[in-house]
Amino acid sequence: MQQQDLIPHLFRTEYRKIAAVLSKWLGIENLQVAEDLTSETFLAALENWSYQGIPANPVAWLYTVAKNKTKNYMARSQLFKQKIEKQIRVNQEHSVVDEIDLSEQNIFDSQLQMLFAICHPAIPTESQVGLALRILCGFGIEEIANAFLTNKENISKRLQRAREKLRQENVKIEFPGKTEIENRLSNVLTTIYLLFNEGYYSETNDDVLREDLCFEAMRLTNLLLNFEKTNLPSVNALLSLMCFHASRFEARRNDKGELVLYEDQDETKWDQELISKGVYHLKEAAVGEQISRYHIEAGIAYWHTIKADSPEKWESVLHLYNQLLSLEYSPVAALNRTFALSKVRGKESAIDEAEKLKLTQNPFYFTLLGELYTGLNNKKAREYFESALAITVSQLGQQTIRKKIEKLDGGLNASP
Repeated sequence: MQQQDLIPHLFRTEYRKIAAVLSKWLGIENLQVAEDLTSETFLAALENWSYQGIPANPVAWLYTVAKNKTKNYMARSQLFKQKIEKQIRVNQEHSVVDEIDLSEQNIFDSQLQMLFAICHPAIPTESQVGLALRILCGFGIEEIANAFLTNKENISKRLQRAREKLRQENVKIEFPGKTEIENRLSNVLTTIYLLFNEGYYSETNDDVLREDLCFEAMRLTNLLLNFEKTNLPSVNALLSLMCFHASRFEARRNDKGELVLYEDQDETKWDQELISKGVYHLKEAAVGEQISRYHIEAGIAYWHTIKADSPEKWESVLHLYNQLLSLEYSPVAALNRTFALSKVRGKESAIDEAEKLKLTQNPFYFTLLGELYTGLNNKKAREYFESALAITVSQLGQQTIRKKIEKLDGGLNASP
C-alpha cells in the first residue's frame, strides 16, 4: 500500500485505539489532550515517512511515537507532578512509556470503557454521537460537521462543551458496575443506533462517509457483543437490524448515485452474507422475556430482505409497526407504517393515515404522499413531490424527486 493510501487507512483504524488508550490513561479531564497527542502522532508519521520511507511495522511505529509524545507532554506539564511523580519516587526504574499499555486487550477494554463514559446521561445525545465519531471512530471535525449538516465551528463547540461536562461530572473511563452497565446500556445503544442512522438516512452527497458511519456503528456493537456483560438480546437485535439494512447498500444507489427505492432495487445486489449474519443475531436476540424496539425493527428489516410482494409479508410488517408504535411511539415510524398499510388495505386508507401526521418539515412525508397519490390523483401527487423537492437538502435526493415529477408529467400529458 502506498503512503498516500496507508496513512489515511491507519488513521481510520488506529486513531481510535490510540485515542481511547491515552484518554483512559490521562483521565477524562484531559480528553482534548489525548485527542491532540493522537493527531500529532499521525502528523509526525506524515512528515517522517515522506522523507525516510514507511517503517517495517507502521502500527508499532505509531504506538511508540504516541507513547513518547505522551511522555514528553507529561514531563513538561503539571500532570507530571499530579500523576507520575509519586510513582517514580516508589520505583525510580519505572518508565512512563511502559505504563501506557497499547496491548490488544487494553485497546479493546479502553474503547469499550470510553463508549460507556461518553454515553453518560449528563451530556446530550447528539454530543454523545459526536464524541463517538471523534474518539472511537477517528472521524475528523470536518467529516463530523458534514454528517450533521453543520459547520466545523459548531461541532468544535459542541464537543468542547461535552468534554467539559464530562470533566465536571468526574466521569471515570472504566467498566461501570453491573447495575450501572444495565442503566447506561440504553444510552449506549441509542448513541450507536443514531450513529448508524446518520449514515443510513444521511442527506450528505458523500457516499463513502455515509457507509463508513454505518460500519463504524456495527463495529461498536460488535465490541459490546464481545464483552460478556453486554452480550445481551437487545445488543444482538441492534446488530441484526443494522446487518439487514447494510445488506442493501449497493442496491440503494444506481450508477449515477441516485437513490433507488426499495421496490425498484435489484435484489441480486443484496449482500447475502450480511443477511445471514442478521438472521443469526436475530435468533440470538430471541431469548428472555423482554422485547426492545431493536427486536421489532430488526423484524421489520428482515421482511424487507424478502423481495416477494406477498400478503403475508406486508401483514407481518404492519403488525410489527403496530407493536413498535405501542412500545415507543415515533412520528417517523408512524409514517413508515402507512406504506405497509397501503400494501395491506390499499392506498386510500394509507393516505388518510399519512395526512393526519402532518410532518410538514420532513421531505419523506411529502414523498410518500406523492407515491400514494400516484395513479389515484396525479395532479395532487405532483404537488406533494414539489413540496418534498422544496425542503430536500441533498442534490441526489432532489434528482430522485425530479425524476418522479417528470414521470408524472409524462402521464399527465399522455393522450387518453
